[in-house]
Amino acid sequence: MSLTTLLSAAALAGWVDAVVGGGGLLLLPALLLGAPGVPVATALGTNKLAAIFGTSTAAVTYARRTKLDWAVAGPAAGLAVLTAGLGAALAGAVPAGAYRPVVLVVLVSVAVFVLTRPRLGVVSYPERRTPVRVATTVALAGLGIALYDGLIGPGTGTFLVLAFTALLGSDFVHASAMAKVVNAGTNLGALVVFAATGHVWWLLGAAMAVCNIAGAAVGARMALRRGAGFVRVVLLVVVLALVGKLGYDQWVA
Repeated sequence: MSLTTLLSAAALAGWVDAVVGGGGLLLLPALLLGAPGVPVATALGTNKLAAIFGTSTAAVTYARRTKLDWAVAGPAAGLAVLTAGLGAALAGAVPAGAYRPVVLVVLVSVAVFVLTRPRLGVVSYPERRTPVRVATTVALAGLGIALYDGLIGPGTGTFLVLAFTALLGSDFVHASAMAKVVNAGTNLGALVVFAATGHVWWLLGAAMAVCNIAGAAVGARMALRRGAGFVRVVLLVVVLALVGKLGYDQWVA
């Protein structure tokens, strides 16, 4: 796979990540295919280097144009830095082909969940934001999803968006805004560990970061301008396309 293809994948991943999350589902396979034999930890570390700039760019863009629920996003992001770092420390134990079936199962579940709930994320339900649900969401995002991000990674932003919509009743735009803040925390925690253990290709990651930033800036602005309905459509298209791609790779290719 050429450098141009990897950089294009980074830009597209930044756009997808900013709108609905899940950019790693594009970028991580591109890295693994583009450098056959690369350790999974190195691919994950390089992906984190690119992604942290894109998620941070998207988070700033959302914060400037919409109201963020910092009571949820702040504590979750703080926990996520530590938990994702723990996951990254364990990532070397994951075989190269192990992430695909795990992500595939989760994505199918996500697609079914969203398709069977047509109003999910399109309309907000502020009455769902109870103290118990807030605490549950912070724990799920900052511990469970963050651990997954450090350990495996792809789809983290999408899972965060769904957690905020399903548990807190947020619409997709505000859920995406919170997801970017938490995802920036998971990327930071994981990147520190991967860097400390020598699992980052700095030059390639830096080049991809520039493209990821550009894609993220465009994606965040489009999501804010077009609203929750647009984000829902993109979410379903991305999830279904990735289910098809990962299923093909798993059983046909």
